[in-house]
Amino acid sequence: MNRTEFIFATAIILFVAFALGWFACWLMHRLTRVTKTEMDELEKMAHELHEAEETRDQALQYIETREAELTNQLNQTGAELRAAMEGLRDARQETEELRAYVERITSE
Repeated sequence: MNRTEFIFATAIILFVAFALGWFACWLMHRLTRVTKTEMDELEKMAHELHEAEETRDQALQYIETREAELTNQLNQTGAELRAAMEGLRDARQETEELRAYVERITSE
């Protein structure tokens, strides 16, 4: 094999390698490219995700508001219960005092 044949053989091998590389690149680009329908689907999913996050935020805000209302109501009910218990305690004490008074009066 003389010098000219060697140059041609090398050129052909390099061209074939270039062609195979270009074809592989084109094939990978063709297989991995994103189509318009996929982009539309991604946009739809992003929009739905945004709506779901807004709904979640609204639900959390409602829960916090409701929790505050229920805590306030619980505190008020507790205060009313303490007042009722104090009234009941006072009434029992007064009843005991009246019984003692009645027993003293009737025993005299």
